[in-house]
Amino acid sequence: MRGPVVRGAAVLRGLALAVGLASVTVTATAAASEPASGPASESAMRVLSIGGAVTEIVYALGAGDRLVGRDTTSVFPPQAAALPDVGYIRRLSPEGVLSLGPELILAEEGAGPAEAVEAIEAASTPFVIIPDDPSPAGVLRKIDAVAAALDMPEAGAALSARVEAEIAAARAAVTAGQSRGQSEGIGPRRAIFLLSTAGGRLMAAGSDSSAERMLELAGARNALTGFSGYKQVSDEALIAAAPEVVVMMAGDSTPTPEALFAMPALAASPAAASRALVVMDGLALLGFGPRIGQAIRDLNAALYPAEG
Repeated sequence: MRGPVVRGAAVLRGLALAVGLASVTVTATAAASEPASGPASESAMRVLSIGGAVTEIVYALGAGDRLVGRDTTSVFPPQAAALPDVGYIRRLSPEGVLSLGPELILAEEGAGPAEAVEAIEAASTPFVIIPDDPSPAGVLRKIDAVAAALDMPEAGAALSARVEAEIAAARAAVTAGQSRGQSEGIGPRRAIFLLSTAGGRLMAAGSDSSAERMLELAGARNALTGFSGYKQVSDEALIAAAPEVVVMMAGDSTPTPEALFAMPALAASPAAASRALVVMDGLALLGFGPRIGQAIRDLNAALYPAEG
């Protein structure tokens, strides 16, 4: 099992968390270092967490009181907002990070830039990379890695077991729904995930993205193919995709159904005819953290609302 990697060299450039990004290609890279054999610091009580899912896991393990800071993507649970913010996960400042005096830094894969991480490591602060894989199995590995770095094996095992059971229950419910649909001649709904509609430019999820994986887990099919990650797509491509549902993250800039389906690229889509816009918490939807089981259930329920 791939565990935490205690960095001693340049940070690897891997999967970027999709929450709040304008343009991302979700492509994981393998770690260049050997996994650590044990926790980076068994006595570390001043922990800095970088990455929304990592911060969620720290709290879920019952170690939130050890946190002295977090990054901008760490917005759940709500009490995380009270912690000092060291900035965006991929634009870290060594001065800002080290000013909090952390004894241990837990960073989701993709944290950077490399020069900032090198400067942090030069200060002899343990910097542990938590592997990121947007899949149910990847969530469990992430929990195990955080628990190992915090020297909390029992709490980690308990959390992992709970999350695994929630994932299994959610997937069983999705499978049961799919079976009922097939018996009625109904296949998976054609859905698209829009990351942004700013300026009328539609940024959507293609293949090999965390959004596509979540759509599939919830029983839908990504209607956009032919590209990987997140890219701006043309009106012609969206018209050809003919989505039945549009999924977006909740936020101040999220358009209303009326505004979204007035856009030429979507006005004639099946989704526009039924005003089928699903809006969910971005970190729950794309973070692949400990809330994944509930996120699958919530998205499935929104994709396939009960009749009547």
